[in-house]
Amino acid sequence: MKKTAIVLSIIATGSAALAHGGVKNRDVLARMEVMSAIGQQMKVIGSMAKGEADFDADAVNAALIEIAAQSAQVPAMFETPATDPKSEALPVIWEQWDRFTEDAREAETVAERLAGSVSDPSDLGPVLGQLGATCKACHATYRE
Repeated sequence: MKKTAIVLSIIATGSAALAHGGVKNRDVLARMEVMSAIGQQMKVIGSMAKGEADFDADAVNAALIEIAAQSAQVPAMFETPATDPKSEALPVIWEQWDRFTEDAREAETVAERLAGSVSDPSDLGPVLGQLGATCKACHATYRE
């Protein structure tokens, strides 16, 4: 089970490296890496929810802890209004800074609250729904 999560993480890391190729601004690259780390952990949970990977409560709870840790870094990653042609971040982030940071902290809070709560495959849908809502709240407004 843990091997599956590791393999998925390696694949996602390789995909992220390709997607970030050509990024010239180091601040943009750093925040892209944080967002990719969150995405990788969401894929670990999502693959189990879809039945593509065997359920592993420890891996899901570890993914939630990592999502919380990475989400905690999001505001700091965007303090500098850096741009790059490869960036999907919209300028509205810095125009609505307080709301943006609140949304990022909500993702952290939800992931922290859910960490340790997953013990059964039936927990995956609600976890993805709650976390997905926090991702969507930011992405709908702040991402191309």
